[in-house]
Amino acid sequence: MQKPAVTLMVKAARSAGNVLLRHMNRLEGLNVVEKARMDFASEVDAMAEKEVIRELRRATPDYAILGEEGGEVKGRGGNSRFTWVIDPLDGTSNYLRGIPHFCVSIALVENGEPLHGVVFDPLRNELFTASRGSGATLNDKRIRVGDRKDLDGAMILTGFPPRERKRTSAQLKALDSLMGEIEEIRRTGSAALDLAWVAAGRADAYFEAGLKPWDIAAGALLVREAGGMVCDYRGRGTPRMDATGPDTRPLMAANVKIGPLLQQRLVSTGYAATFD
Repeated sequence: MQKPAVTLMVKAARSAGNVLLRHMNRLEGLNVVEKARMDFASEVDAMAEKEVIRELRRATPDYAILGEEGGEVKGRGGNSRFTWVIDPLDGTSNYLRGIPHFCVSIALVENGEPLHGVVFDPLRNELFTASRGSGATLNDKRIRVGDRKDLDGAMILTGFPPRERKRTSAQLKALDSLMGEIEEIRRTGSAALDLAWVAAGRADAYFEAGLKPWDIAAGALLVREAGGMVCDYRGRGTPRMDATGPDTRPLMAANVKIGPLLQQRLVSTGYAATFD
C-alpha cells in the first residue's frame, strides 16, 4: 500500500505532468529564459512547479521546499527537518525541442536524506515510486536493478551538463576506456529518468557530474530501493540533498556488481581526480 506522503506526491506529479502535456503543442510560443550558459527554463517549468507546490503546501505547510525554479522556501514554522525537493521538468532542453523524453521529479527529504521519491514520465504514463526501506515500483509493480555481473556488454547512461564542460576531455577519456568493453553509451537528457531506468533494469549504470539535488534526490532513492548502489566517483556516499548540501555534485549509480567496476574506471582514467 502506498504511503500517504507518496499518494500526495503522485497527485502533485500528475498535476504537473498535465501542465507539461497541455503546452506541448505550443512550444514555439513559450517564453524561454537562459538561467546560465546553455541552461534554459521556460514558463512551463514555472507553471508546473507552482502546481506541485500548491498540492504539497496545502497538505504540509510546515515543510521546506527546494525547487529548481523557486529555490529554497522555508516552511510556515521556520526550519524543518523535512524538505520537498522538486524538479517540475527534468529534461527541459528535450521538452523545448519537442523531444519526447522528460519527467517530473519530487522527493521528500528528511535531514538531507531522501525518504520518499516519485519520478513521473507523463508521455509514457510511467510512474516510478520509492520509499526508504519499502522498495521501488513502476506503475505499482516492484522493480529491481539489472543483474549484469561485469562491464562487458553493459548499457551505460551519462550526461554532459553545460556547467561541467571544463571536464569534458576527462569524461571523454573515461568513456573511451569504457567503450572497449560495454555495449553502448546513451545520453538521454534527463538525470531523473536515467536513474529511474537504472532502477528498473533498463540500463546497467549511470554517471554524471554537475548535478543539483532536485535532479537526483528521487532517482537516487529509486536505485537504492531497487537494490542498487549510489555514490560519488570515489565510492563515497552522497552528500545532503537539501539546501544545506553542496550546490552540485558528481554521482554514479549501478547494481552492486558492476558499480565498483565503473567507479574504479572513473578513478583509473583520471576523471574522478578532476573533482578532488
